[in-house]
Amino acid sequence: MATATSGGPCLDPIVKPFSPHHLPFVLQRLECCRSIEELKQIHAALLKSRFAQSTLVLSKLVSLCAVSKHRNLDYARMVFNQIHCPTVHIYNSMIRGFSFGENPSEAILFYRKMVCHGLFPDNYTFPFVFRACGQLRALREGEELHVHAIKHGFESYPYVKNTLIRMYAMCGDLGAARQVFDRVGEPDLVSWTTMVGGYANMGFHKLAIEMFLQMERARVVGDEVTMVIVLSTCSQLGDLDMGKKVHRYIVDNGVKMDVFVGNALVDMYIKCGDVDSACQVFDQMREKNIVSWNAMIAGLAQQGQYKEALAMFRKMQVIGFEPDTVTMVGVLRACASLGALELGRWVHVYMDKNHTKADGYVGNALVDMYAKCGNIEQAEDVFNGMANRDVFSYTSMIVGFAMHGLGKRALALFKEMSKVGVAPDEITFIGVLSACSHAGLVEEGRRHFDEMIKVYRLTPEIEHYGCMVDLLGRAGLLDEAEEFIKAMPMQPDAFVWGALLGACKIHGKVELGGRISRLLLELEPQRDGAYVVMSNIYASASRWPDVVNIRKEMKARKLKKTPGCSLIELDGMVHEFRMGDRSHPKTKEIYLMLEEIIDRLKVEGYRACTSESLLDVDEEEKESSLHRHSEKLAIALGLISTSAGTSLRIVKNLRMCSDCHAVIEIVSKIYSREIVVRDRNRFHHFRNGSCSCSDYW
Repeated sequence: MATATSGGPCLDPIVKPFSPHHLPFVLQRLECCRSIEELKQIHAALLKSRFAQSTLVLSKLVSLCAVSKHRNLDYARMVFNQIHCPTVHIYNSMIRGFSFGENPSEAILFYRKMVCHGLFPDNYTFPFVFRACGQLRALREGEELHVHAIKHGFESYPYVKNTLIRMYAMCGDLGAARQVFDRVGEPDLVSWTTMVGGYANMGFHKLAIEMFLQMERARVVGDEVTMVIVLSTCSQLGDLDMGKKVHRYIVDNGVKMDVFVGNALVDMYIKCGDVDSACQVFDQMREKNIVSWNAMIAGLAQQGQYKEALAMFRKMQVIGFEPDTVTMVGVLRACASLGALELGRWVHVYMDKNHTKADGYVGNALVDMYAKCGNIEQAEDVFNGMANRDVFSYTSMIVGFAMHGLGKRALALFKEMSKVGVAPDEITFIGVLSACSHAGLVEEGRRHFDEMIKVYRLTPEIEHYGCMVDLLGRAGLLDEAEEFIKAMPMQPDAFVWGALLGACKIHGKVELGGRISRLLLELEPQRDGAYVVMSNIYASASRWPDVVNIRKEMKARKLKKTPGCSLIELDGMVHEFRMGDRSHPKTKEIYLMLEEIIDRLKVEGYRACTSESLLDVDEEEKESSLHRHSEKLAIALGLISTSAGTSLRIVKNLRMCSDCHAVIEIVSKIYSREIVVRDRNRFHHFRNGSCSCSDYW
């Protein structure tokens, strides 16, 4: 029940008819309303009073129904229809209300009705009818109303002019927007900001920056809104230098560093690759919201700093911020890249507890996380549980099957996708062709490549040609792969030649490999991978002088081989190893475990695969070098840190060497462990002494 307070009159549970002598009291009661229900009560009482057709009272009532925080446009329309002679002010309230509503076209209709009744619009009419035209992208109506504004002499009014500029910008006619800007009066801050935003929203980012620089030369100081637009434009352009200039501009001109400007700065630095500056701005922000944390988590993940992204997420939890779906997607992407299955599962459980549906981009991120963390069964469970699957959902699952070498399941899902009417895109076909490549399905790969062009009318891009070269090369069809490259409609790039060079390594084609590597290095002289692969080919053929020459050339070009790195997640923490690593707190125990592993391997008849060793030394030294590979160190830590029978999951940044592959096969048998390794190319599931790849990788 509403009760009277010292702040003024409030409503009784049942409003009685008003006295004809209390107009100020009526207006005061209207101002005191706290809901549309209270407004309806007063209106009901008004209908029985002398104020039923009071212009002042009805104008106030319509205004409250149409534009207050308790607005109800349907009720406002009903009240309006009961007014015998609506004034311009009443029409303006209706136009304003509908211009901010779900159906802005009603604002234009009310404007036309007003004109038809012989009323003249004023300077409060045009800003909102222009807003409605902008919301509707109704350029023709906007141009017509622009003529009306000129006719009635309101074009030069600042608020009218600025909404007119905004209307043209929203309708995509930046030329007309610029004409109004240049012609009508002295541009103020709103005019400048509207033009900058117009260019930015239409994708003319460089023109937006130029407009901002003109504004600076005109000595008009931007505000927080201007800065957010300009910083977002710098993000789109990846223009770090300009972004830094804008940052200095903010500081030098005393622009308020609110949470929106802070978020825009963080986003700009992240997207321009300056993570340190992004962290510095983030740490200095006095106020942070969920967008701030999401920008840092997603940004760190996008820049490859996955461990830092997860650390930021943990910090966010400690402070007490509740993650939203955007947070979840950022964290899941970081988990996917690190192979952090335990944390990824925690996110999934958190989503279930908070009734977050695994649909849309959140569901797709879950599928991707489980697939990339080696649990393809859980990925499939999430996929099957999604109510609405789009092309991204199917593509994520197809790519997941491809990574795990499950080519036939990938192709079956692609067939299902077509049956349910979800059209594949170019990325889907990359997944399909990769699935064929990893499973050795040559004929199926050829057929789907042809279908992509002839059935789905998609134009293959360089990545699709690279997948086909990889498919043919892995299958030993190197001559056909080379002819396929020659027939390409575009110039082959390093990705395509690199696929053929990798096939030369697999099949020991030294001469062809040498020729391909020279072509590859002509394209990308600083590509260390080509040198390393060719060095491996020569080493396998014991052509040590050629290995030495490659090393000399790499040294002359100041190139270094990308170091091998392996990750393992244990109890929610990700541990990182490099070859010969001794930085881990449990280094002593790790190397003792490694010695035990080697001893047990020898009992099983293991002999080191030294053919890929790049060292021209005796076999013992080669073996010692191989034993210190990063994935072996990660497995040793996993064995000493987990109970018997626990699965181990390793992520390797490079292709796993033949020796590590052979060792892990035997380790899976003698220690009765499932060991899942994700290398640069695919997943390997080791169980009972064999690998899911069947030595085809």
